[in-house]
Amino acid sequence: MSPPTVLVVDDTPAALGVVCDALRQQGVRVLLAESGAAARAVLARTQPDLVLLDVMMPGEDGFAVCAALQAHAVWRESPVIFLTAVDEPDQKVRAFAAGAVDYVTKPVHVAELVARVRVQLELRAARRKLEAQNAELESEVALRLDAEAQLASSLDRAVLVLNPAGELLFATRLAHGLMAKFGIAPTDLLNANRFSGPAGILNVRHFTEPGRDDLVMLALEEEHAPPGPAALLTLGLTPRQAEVAYWVAQGKTNPEIALILGASPRTIDKHMERILERLGVENRIALIVHTGALLRPRTGG
Repeated sequence: MSPPTVLVVDDTPAALGVVCDALRQQGVRVLLAESGAAARAVLARTQPDLVLLDVMMPGEDGFAVCAALQAHAVWRESPVIFLTAVDEPDQKVRAFAAGAVDYVTKPVHVAELVARVRVQLELRAARRKLEAQNAELESEVALRLDAEAQLASSLDRAVLVLNPAGELLFATRLAHGLMAKFGIAPTDLLNANRFSGPAGILNVRHFTEPGRDDLVMLALEEEHAPPGPAALLTLGLTPRQAEVAYWVAQGKTNPEIALILGASPRTIDKHMERILERLGVENRIALIVHTGALLRPRTGG
């Protein structure tokens, strides 16, 4: 980890030599600039973690330099501590209005100034850590949204993965439900394309990957199947909310839905609160009525 960097802007930097030495002893990298123009040249090459800025300088004073820093999208990220021999309330107000985080009068007390610098550097490090955590969280949210989008596209798909012996390696919830409904086992699906019986008609689609024979992927499709949870995604529900709302429409209680979905009853309760709020309905009966048209069985053509 690189040491923190402080840029000292003062037309007589030698006067702050003791301060610079004390900062270096604290493991701080110190950069010097004798004017606003020199400071901008330094900032063009590197981004300091803090700027110690003298107010009274010939030509461009500290307030003008600070205004230039605050106007720059990157430079404004570096906090500014003003250094000045003027100890007047109006001057301090002007300094903070210009964007400074602190105001120290000259002659400086070295230990005090170093302590103030250390506080600002620690705050800066904490902000950067928080920004990094937020960026990581945003990435995690993006991944979850992507996973949810994938789930949304496969919510009503009955997919199975078998090994060549017909042993089940993976199956979606709908696939398990269809096998139970038609009374078939995974091994029955290996060489079958269609099942017909009292439960209806079930088509079996086989997928293969060139050069691989260690896995068998199947998709089960029930002919004239009634709409499933995915039909409720058009209401603006998340895939999980769509599943919960679907089972509510099937007359299931929250504890029953929790068992079906492998969740806790409290989790289902929270989903229900958000579903009712999102759809603008007051209770379960209103929810069932609201989803009725979307879940009405399709008629064959």
